[in-house]
Amino acid sequence: MKLATREDIDAPIEAVFRELSDFESFERAILRRGADVQRTDALPAPGPGMAWKTSFTFRGRQREASIALDEHVPPDRLRASVRSSGFETDLLIDLVAMSKSRTRMNFAVDARPKSVPARLMIQSFKLARHTMLKRFRHRISEFATDLEARAQQGGNSGTVGEP
Repeated sequence: MKLATREDIDAPIEAVFRELSDFESFERAILRRGADVQRTDALPAPGPGMAWKTSFTFRGRQREASIALDEHVPPDRLRASVRSSGFETDLLIDLVAMSKSRTRMNFAVDARPKSVPARLMIQSFKLARHTMLKRFRHRISEFATDLEARAQQGGNSGTVGEP
């Protein structure tokens, strides 16, 4: 199941990419929401090969996932893969400079089920596709608004919206 949207952000592309690459803020945001996250690589700076293990509750069950940063191309692209017992999910964020102070963020998620229960879950999502897409776009819009505010402040306010 693929979901995609785009948002225009009133901040330079470099500032937006810097905020998207602030992985420590994302880790803190995940912890604040009650999930566990642990970094599993030893890279000194953001780049391909960064990896995390997470544990969280979803639909009443404890889930575990591994996240890997597959692509980190400043200031244009971030690509990550998320693997769990039932799903393989790819996350792609492409940035395009619209002007010196405006950036377009293209955000896409592609979830592929790898088990029968996961297939059933995707099927139920497909039945409610319009509602899911509307909710997805709303969340990404809020995330972009938060990114814009942090980028305009000069970055790293310590809070990250939930994508």
